[in-house]
Amino acid sequence: MDPIDLGLLLLRVAIGVTVILHGWNHMFGGGKLPGTARWFESMGLRPGWLHARLATATEFVCGAAFALGLLTPFAAAGIVGVMWVAAITAHLPQGFFIFRPEQGWEYVMNLAVAAVAVATIGPGDVSLDNALDLTWGRWGGLLISAGLGTAGAAALLGAMWRPERKPAKAGR
Repeated sequence: MDPIDLGLLLLRVAIGVTVILHGWNHMFGGGKLPGTARWFESMGLRPGWLHARLATATEFVCGAAFALGLLTPFAAAGIVGVMWVAAITAHLPQGFFIFRPEQGWEYVMNLAVAAVAVATIGPGDVSLDNALDLTWGRWGGLLISAGLGTAGAAALLGAMWRPERKPAKAGR
């Protein structure tokens, strides 16, 4: 096996399994799906029950497809979209570093960028896309993963994100 194909396989599987485990944690961890729904609702993603299910399904399906190298740019777009929503609703206000008390955005940014990079380069020879002779081209992989993922996140946030507004301080 070519070292580049091995590297792409390792990266796809690591990212895909990580994203699947995020979905698993939403479904079965801590407060399970109802707790995830309450958490999403508290961040302004309304209705929380819908967003918990959508995020969990996206993480399971896109994580698995990405790990397998199946429809790679579209799987990457799902990962990018979920990471954008997570960054904007939960992580950006906390700063860059994840080790801060409320977790910064470095982690979600790296997952999204790595997904776009793999979609741009291509999933490699050890992938279902290759076995099925599905090709997107490098620009196609980049535009689908980054463009569709960003557009999906923007549409979701524009339509359904309603964070609580903090009251203005007196004298301003």
